[in-house]
Amino acid sequence: MKVVQKKRVVRLSSGTLALCAAVSAAAFTSTASAEGSLSFGSVQAAPQLSPGTLITAHNLIESAALPSAAKNERITYLSQSASGKNILVSGVVAIPKTPAPAGGWPVVSWAHGTTGVADACAPSADTPKGPVHDYLSGVDQTLDKWVANGYVVVQTDFEGLGTPGGHPYMNGTSAANTVTDIVRAARQVDPSVGKDWFAMGHSQGGQAAVFTAALGQDRAPELNLKGAVSVAPGNGTAKIPELVSSGNAAMSGAVPFVPVILLGAQAADPSIIAEELLSDEAQPLLEAARTGCLAAVRAVPPIPVNQIFRAGADLTALTANLNKQELATVTPKVPTLFAQGTADVLVSVGSTTGAVKDFCSKGSEVEFMTYEGADHRGAIGASYDDALDFTTRMLAGQAVNSGTC
Repeated sequence: MKVVQKKRVVRLSSGTLALCAAVSAAAFTSTASAEGSLSFGSVQAAPQLSPGTLITAHNLIESAALPSAAKNERITYLSQSASGKNILVSGVVAIPKTPAPAGGWPVVSWAHGTTGVADACAPSADTPKGPVHDYLSGVDQTLDKWVANGYVVVQTDFEGLGTPGGHPYMNGTSAANTVTDIVRAARQVDPSVGKDWFAMGHSQGGQAAVFTAALGQDRAPELNLKGAVSVAPGNGTAKIPELVSSGNAAMSGAVPFVPVILLGAQAADPSIIAEELLSDEAQPLLEAARTGCLAAVRAVPPIPVNQIFRAGADLTALTANLNKQELATVTPKVPTLFAQGTADVLVSVGSTTGAVKDFCSKGSEVEFMTYEGADHRGAIGASYDDALDFTTRMLAGQAVNSGTC
């Protein structure tokens, strides 16, 4: 199916518009490429533009478009890497059909689960035959309910997915930056997008939602971060390389995540060189992850767990990097709802329960809901009603329900 994207003029102030035009031409030149994707040129530093500046917007009618929206826009906007470097990020903005309330529509900023680290894994480039459509099509069913209920839904692709540079997988600071800055950009797409917003996400994105709950208020004080919803948040990633390198056969299910974790850490810290850590036999995993998504990595012929890492591989820098991304390193500053399926084999109930207990001990305002029989993906749809109730209460200025802590 051919993607139809109609370029739209973004309405900005005359000074900002002229500056954006100059930067777009010199630094963010984009050309149409493969179906469902855009290829962006090299990124130059743009210190004169602030994070959240909208760079481009195109009408979107492909798979990433939410059917209940009045309009869907695929955008690019400025954000910052974990180190503070200016970066270009892509994403989608879905505007409701319902009339905007006083103060504008509230916003759900959605952070997606693990798709991979290659550009082909960017959710905004999804197509019916795309490599991550199976996951994204299910997520979109729930996101469509949000836009049908009068919320603007924005979805960042995260740093380096579909735009220049590597994707720093599970880097909480980078993710929080992109989740926050797309809300700023959305307010330039439509003047009726309000200041009240929620960070939400699943799996990798669940971790991103927690980091945003900790960092988002300070990053964008001009907005009103009302709360966060974290569904089956990724945690304990730092343990995976060590457990796999131990040769424990029980870790075979985690092997497809190893090249994603390594390449993601390398994107944030170039001193971590994935090729030097993995064995010669495991190099095909890296090649698959560089160009494909999780399905491509899983398609690599099985490699015994005890042959994944090189003998004597030094995991010190890798582990140090990953330890900084654990949920225990941050403290949510806004009310946060945690949602977890009891049949989840990728993120355990115990993992999320432990994180919630830790946040309770830190004095965070949290709620925790579990869903009997829901697996990793199933928790997204299962938690919708509770998430909607949570956001409605937070918008009304109510306190979190007591009982979790």
